[in-house]
Amino acid sequence: MVAKLRKNSPGLFQDWSFGTTNYLLFGVGIATVILGYIIMASGEVDSTQSVTIAPLLLFLGYVVIIPVSIMYRKKAKQDLGS
Repeated sequence: MVAKLRKNSPGLFQDWSFGTTNYLLFGVGIATVILGYIIMASGEVDSTQSVTIAPLLLFLGYVVIIPVSIMYRKKAKQDLGS
């Protein structure tokens, strides 16, 4: 009975909607966030890098790149014959 259920049910990652592009964008977002924290920690308290550059990188990582990586989907190919 268990064998029948395994044959009929789809695999764990067959309906997974994340592709290579999603993972690459997510990796870029995580790298941007890590870089933002490193720049923030390495600068002085009132330096331009701690007050301006690092928050911009963190904003881009958290608010732009990571959400885009989650929501991105490839466009479906349309049938040109009909």
